[in-house]
Amino acid sequence: MKNNKRKYLSFLALTILSAIFIPHKLLFANNKKIINPKLSEKQKNIMFNEDTERPYSSPLNNEKRKGFFHCANCGAKLFASNAKFDSGTGWPSFTESLPGAFKTKIDYSFGVKRTEYHCAKCGAHHGHVFDDGPKSEGKRFCNNGLCLIFKPEK
Repeated sequence: MKNNKRKYLSFLALTILSAIFIPHKLLFANNKKIINPKLSEKQKNIMFNEDTERPYSSPLNNEKRKGFFHCANCGAKLFASNAKFDSGTGWPSFTESLPGAFKTKIDYSFGVKRTEYHCAKCGAHHGHVFDDGPKSEGKRFCNNGLCLIFKPEK
């Protein structure tokens, strides 16, 4: 019994020390690749250091035209405009992504469990998905506007 308790405490201590000394953002840096050399410093910080833009700062919040939203780094098609909705959160929000557009991971950076999503093609961070969206899916993809490029339907 003492041996199991000692092993558990050692494991717990190692986990805590790892979290302190190995920045969470560095754990996934090898999977990400800057493809667009024209990205601004703010875009790079959001997409590759998992930062977040200020709410209500994106002009894409008001985008209502038909078309598709693409990754600002690699150009991958991520969302159709018919999946966009006004969530009232201040970030462009979508009920669903296009199939295979993203890979997800669990994020505890704010002390709560959240699902973070990254472009499946280039690994760039885009935002978090929550279970409080409209429709039967109930999903809300909360995306940083600086990570997106909108291309209207022709």
